[in-house]
Amino acid sequence: MGVAVGLNTPPPIFPGETMRRFLKEAGVFDPEGVLHGIARISRFHRIQGSEELVKAVRILENELKRYGLDPKLYEETYDGRTSYLTLKTPIAWDLVRGEVEVLGERLTTSLSPLVVMAHSPGGETEGEIAHVAREDDWENVEGKVVLVGRDWRDAYRRANERGAVGFIAYREGTGNAVPYIGLFLTREDLEWARIPAVAVPENLAKRIIGRLNSGEKVKARMEVETLIKEHQVLPILYAEVGKAPFILFTAHICHPKPGANDNASGSAMLMELARILNRIYDNSFRFGFAFLWIPEYYGTQAFIERYAELEKYYTVINLDMVAGSPDRAGSTVMLVRTPLSRFSIVSGLLEYFLELANEGGESFSGSPLPRLRLRSFPYEMGSDHDVFNFFGVPATMPITWPDRFYHSSEDTIEKLSRESIEVIGKAVLATAIALAKAEKEELQRFARGYAMKYLGELSMKRKTEEAERLVMRGLARDSRFLGIELGHRFKEKPWLVWKIRGILSERFLRERNEKLGEEFAKLMGRGMTRVHLHELLMLGEILPKGRALRSLREEYGEVDDERLESLVALLGEAGVVEFL
Repeated sequence: MGVAVGLNTPPPIFPGETMRRFLKEAGVFDPEGVLHGIARISRFHRIQGSEELVKAVRILENELKRYGLDPKLYEETYDGRTSYLTLKTPIAWDLVRGEVEVLGERLTTSLSPLVVMAHSPGGETEGEIAHVAREDDWENVEGKVVLVGRDWRDAYRRANERGAVGFIAYREGTGNAVPYIGLFLTREDLEWARIPAVAVPENLAKRIIGRLNSGEKVKARMEVETLIKEHQVLPILYAEVGKAPFILFTAHICHPKPGANDNASGSAMLMELARILNRIYDNSFRFGFAFLWIPEYYGTQAFIERYAELEKYYTVINLDMVAGSPDRAGSTVMLVRTPLSRFSIVSGLLEYFLELANEGGESFSGSPLPRLRLRSFPYEMGSDHDVFNFFGVPATMPITWPDRFYHSSEDTIEKLSRESIEVIGKAVLATAIALAKAEKEELQRFARGYAMKYLGELSMKRKTEEAERLVMRGLARDSRFLGIELGHRFKEKPWLVWKIRGILSERFLRERNEKLGEEFAKLMGRGMTRVHLHELLMLGEILPKGRALRSLREEYGEVDDERLESLVALLGEAGVVEFL
């Protein structure tokens, strides 16, 4: 096909210093204010379905009012019965206290609330520990306390069914930290979920396993006290500045205490952006700004199902784990781009401003060097940007990864990086200001340049015929919002209609059809299959089957066509998709 239609013009003039001015305007961003916000939020044990989550959100609501905004607090329901799109909410659950005693060590929830697994039933028990590492180990767990290091929710169910009296979880790579592991039980699950569940540090678990492997018997004693209520508020906090169309910023506020990076950091950064953008907004801006704090996935799907007017949003920037330290475990500032099926220059602008904000020292010739490790990636799943992409709104996400303290009691504020907060915060703010204020000529020039860069990166690895068409399609959508003239919408016969949109999981499929759920789980496996499947569904609503699969290969390289086609066929049987 060659260079895509509309891009075969003389090489673009890169915006350079012209667009750089928006980063200077973003200099009002205050990293210290974000750190103060993180400290406030991380005081709460923000488990989904808990009272503490609601308390944290109400503090943010009051703060927004102090900034002069008029936020709305939508109150949906955690009750273990109500579903939002593809997700059934977990039970309303609060931790009272808990402890576990093993090998002479006593871990209590006064040390860390993570000692009790989220949504665990209460109870007191003691018994010999049985470590389950292989399938055969399940034959010897009746009357014992099961110790498991992976697939915790499935293992917890099996432990109940096999007559175990208690459950201990650990996670590889957490050292002396207590891991966060949630069960996300529904009301239906409470029919079989009876035994108390606790979590211990990896190092303690390895000591237990070492004793067991040497032939010793190891006993554990545990006490868990929790409060399971009929319902709890599922809080959705939303605010707007200016008029539609909006750039929507999101962050999930749930997760356990302290949860400083994940995700008090994103929630606090969102507060700082709301404060600044409310102050600088002008009626001449081509976009208004909207801000959304939600419990991860459940809140996003509830918002989209019950409240969102999706046509109002040009794009979504999701803030998740934006404060990881680059000095620990090789953490990188990752920019997760929009999927190819939702191509937008928003990813390019954010990438551009991240690079500018990240400039630090100089090379031997005076060129700027990066302060932090920074890299852009093709679309990956794992946070609230996913759901907006499913519904046609291009969504991108900056995130720091890996984080060795992820989902653990060690995710504390002193581990965070002020530098990461500054780089990401200023870049996101500069992106918003540029989209709202830049001249049409600047945006058109930038859009043309980014499209060529994006396709150039792909074409160095593989053919890009389908990608070129999808980029043109994305540019056409950008043009409608930005007032520029690029791109073209191709009319194709789609492969399918995604009838029940949302995060697709084994649990969701099992609720519709037990057998299909089992087959889905076997086919899904691990790795990138989940990402490829959801992107294939988005592509399948745009293109015929063969071209959708070819587009997926152009975006990601090697994909397992046969596995993916089998998964889509299962979704067809379950009524999730309809073939055209």
